[in-house]
Amino acid sequence: MTTKISILQRSLLSAIALLVCNFAIGQTLVSGQLNSGRIPTPTMLFMNVTPDARSAAMGDAGVAISSDVNAIYWNPAKLASADKDLGFAISYTPWLRNLVNDMALYNIAGYKKTAKGQAFGFSINYFDQGLFQATTATGTSAGNFNSKEYALTVSHARKLSNTLSLGLNLKYINSNLLGNYQGAGTSAMQPAQTVAADLSLYWNNTSEKNWNYTYGLMLSNISGKVSYGGLDKNFIPTNLRAGIAAVKNVDDKNKLTFTLDLNKLMVPTPTKTDPTGSNSSAIGGIFGSLFDAEDGFGEELKEFTTSLGAEYLFNNTFALRGGFFNETEMKGNRKYFTFGVGLKLDQKYGFDFAYLVPTGTSSPLANTLRVTLLAAINNDTPKK
Repeated sequence: MTTKISILQRSLLSAIALLVCNFAIGQTLVSGQLNSGRIPTPTMLFMNVTPDARSAAMGDAGVAISSDVNAIYWNPAKLASADKDLGFAISYTPWLRNLVNDMALYNIAGYKKTAKGQAFGFSINYFDQGLFQATTATGTSAGNFNSKEYALTVSHARKLSNTLSLGLNLKYINSNLLGNYQGAGTSAMQPAQTVAADLSLYWNNTSEKNWNYTYGLMLSNISGKVSYGGLDKNFIPTNLRAGIAAVKNVDDKNKLTFTLDLNKLMVPTPTKTDPTGSNSSAIGGIFGSLFDAEDGFGEELKEFTTSLGAEYLFNNTFALRGGFFNETEMKGNRKYFTFGVGLKLDQKYGFDFAYLVPTGTSSPLANTLRVTLLAAINNDTPKK
């Protein structure tokens, strides 16, 4: 192991970024330089991994589509417009299964609508990164560690008008990469932990028009910096997401939805003088992330990812879904198609499945799949 805790932490966090979000595609060595594309690399990246199969099948888009229990992750404001009184979901994603067999993301979520356009919810997001082996500088085993991260979230949504809703999430996040491991001459590793908040808006003007449009805006993971021991402080993946969905009721049984999400990490862009963003405060880093790229506004635009999705729903029972996720080559080069299906039984129970197909070869995200089971216990509450 390295003998400096700051270097150890950066190495670990870069490795987690590789495993969790495939950022390392854009962090390969170019002319001897690491991260030549200046890709923002916060810790706790599992917070930005899509947990549910419906949005995963639509190119990882979900901030503006119709509400279900997984709105807690995508846009909690949508819960106030849900057409069910009570909902639950369990999602499972085996992660990087082409490379390892012991990594998985689990998500449990639930919500309850109350009177006057309000709703309360909760979710548990648990990322099991499997077994890691630490080694000394000579290659001797220093023990095995089960790395894990989780977030506990409570949600509240409220209608501000017939068309506009506001949502709030409060969450506790814990990231335990190597327990309390201590290498020779280093400070002991510690689990990083913090509290964070999400703020969101949802505009839904349903009518009898040929096309109806909904809009969503979400700023998630607003928090301070975190530490894994030692002096280094790391940003968590504060994220800005905006989207639109267009819905057409073809007839009584056929419904089409098209959606677009734009997404940006609100953390500092690495620079030659400040490669880790250590000179920025947590809040300063969030606002400064819109203007800090060394190549100016053009580079800032390259830090946006695009999610395109479509859904065909027949008789509110069977759904076909597809989508495409795009990231610029300079900032990670993640590009993949997504496909999926959804089934409903008795309008109360649901099953969603999603499958990811990268456009390139040898992607660690190849053959990623997600499964979600849903239940709407009480569907007698009228739409509001």
